[in-house]
Amino acid sequence: MNILSLRKSMPAILCISVSFLSTNGLAKRRPPAGGRVSVVVDERLSALRASPELSGILVKRIGRGVLLAVKGEKRSRDGVVFYRVMVTTRTSGWIQRDAVVSPARVGDDARLLRLIKGSEDFDLIARTRIFLDNFRASALRPEVLSIYSQAADEIADRLSREARRRLNEKEMDAGGAPLHSYFLNYSGLDRYNRQGITFVFDFHEKRLRYDGEGWRELVHRYPHSPEAAEARKRLESRSARGLR
Repeated sequence: MNILSLRKSMPAILCISVSFLSTNGLAKRRPPAGGRVSVVVDERLSALRASPELSGILVKRIGRGVLLAVKGEKRSRDGVVFYRVMVTTRTSGWIQRDAVVSPARVGDDARLLRLIKGSEDFDLIARTRIFLDNFRASALRPEVLSIYSQAADEIADRLSREARRRLNEKEMDAGGAPLHSYFLNYSGLDRYNRQGITFVFDFHEKRLRYDGEGWRELVHRYPHSPEAAEARKRLESRSARGLR
C-alpha cells in the first residue's frame, strides 16, 4: 500500500494542541531574588563581565531567554550602560543594558518590539515568545501576537516542504506507522515546539499547519484590535478548508 494514500475514514486534520497562554511546556527557571527581573533578548550583546566596561574580563555568555535580577547600573567611559545582575545566587557580574529587557521598565516592550521587527526566522520566533511570556499586560501584545502567528503560518509551509524532502516514502511504508506520525515527529519541528508553536497535520493536503492558537487569542482577548480583523480572516479561511 502506498503510504501517502488516504483512507476516507481519516479525519480532515489531526490536532494536538496546547493552550497558547500557558508556558511552552518546559520548566522555567525562577529569576534570582533581590533585583528587578529582566530577561536576555540579544545574545550578541549578552557577555557577562567582571567590570562594567566592554574590555572587562568575560565571566560567561548568557543565553537568550535567561532571567536575571538587576541590582544596579553604571555607565562606562565610552557611554555604554551596564547592569549589575545576578544570574544565580552564586553568579553575578555586569551585562550591557541593550542585551536585556524588563517588564517593569517603561518602554522596554516597545524596544523589544523594534528588535522583533528587525529579526528573521527562528530569532523572530524566539523573541516574540519572550515578549508574550513576559509582557502580558502590554498594549503592544496584539501586534506581537499577529507577528508570531503570521510567522508560524509561514514556518508550517516551510517545514512541510522540508519534511516531504527528508522523509523517505519507502522507509515510511516499511515502518508501518501512520503517515501523520512521521510528519508530527519530524525533528525540524522540535525547536519551534519549544517556543510554544503547535503544528497539526492536514490529511487532505498531506502537510503541516500551524494550529492557529495565536489567531484565536487575538479574536477572543483583543476583538477590537486592528490585528483581530486579520485573525478572523485567517480563522475563516481555515474553517472553509475544514480545519478547526
